[in-house]
Amino acid sequence: MTVSLKVSHKSWPIAGSFTISRGSKTTADVVVAEIHEGEYIGRGECVPYARYNESIESVTDLINGLKNDIANGLTRMDLQSRLPGGAARNALDCAFWDLEAKKAGKRVWDLAGFSSFHNLTTAYTLSLDTAENMGQKAKEVAHLPLLKLKLAGPGDLDRVIAVRNGAPNARIIVDANEGWSADIYTELAPRLVALGVEMIEQPLPAGDDAILAEIERPVPVCADESCHGLASLDDIKGKYDMINIKLDKTGGLTEALSLKQAAEKEGLGIMVGCMLATSLAMAPAMVVAQGAKVVDLDGPLLLAEDHENAIQFKNGTMFPPKPALWG
Repeated sequence: MTVSLKVSHKSWPIAGSFTISRGSKTTADVVVAEIHEGEYIGRGECVPYARYNESIESVTDLINGLKNDIANGLTRMDLQSRLPGGAARNALDCAFWDLEAKKAGKRVWDLAGFSSFHNLTTAYTLSLDTAENMGQKAKEVAHLPLLKLKLAGPGDLDRVIAVRNGAPNARIIVDANEGWSADIYTELAPRLVALGVEMIEQPLPAGDDAILAEIERPVPVCADESCHGLASLDDIKGKYDMINIKLDKTGGLTEALSLKQAAEKEGLGIMVGCMLATSLAMAPAMVVAQGAKVVDLDGPLLLAEDHENAIQFKNGTMFPPKPALWG
């Protein structure tokens, strides 16, 4: 049976704008890979990320470069050695999983050996802004169970105080996106403990984080930009308490599942996060997020539009994807 590949790019409007320490954006630009085999179509979505030297063009070219291989029988396991970890392999890996599930008439989590699949509580992200604006936004979403704050350095304590005042009952985690120094972490961490902050994500720049192994970490520190695939673990041990698994970094669900298992053996806590993307990207992430300590898969909630058959969210709970969407 003929197997073919289709690659497309789509821009999804963000509800307003989204700001982190590295800048702001108003659209979520994604690349979608579709593998067609007879009546079946497997889909996977990825987000090329400039931080990792990716672009829409470079990722599209990498995926298209495997068209002939896919037509000639390239498998999901073959793919792992044909492309490096990153957005391009993620889109194809997830498309293969989706295709396998549709052909088998089963859900992906059944194919992956899960005995059950549960709803998840996801964080809701507050974009970087003034303390006043973040506090006001916190009041609007105070009913949600878990809030994630984007921080940047100067003024961060005021931002967290404002959010805590606006949402006194919510759990809080924060993400500095490499925007702090060791001095800032050391100064802020004890104060954040008092404010009930449960985790700090990537406070220091990746590659410049060795000091984390030497200083006290009263608030658990989670590796994001410092954690990609399995090869990252050796450098992470001793410096971080948790890792943030993102499929666009691991290069798909296949390696993400292996990374999760290996990290848990090392005693690291698991967070599963996402780039700013649609429900099509969140669906495979939900598989690896089963049993994770922290889930941050709110990408669709920050968009003005989403796919048909989108994942359903209600008061911070996300429900399993429909087969018509993915998996």
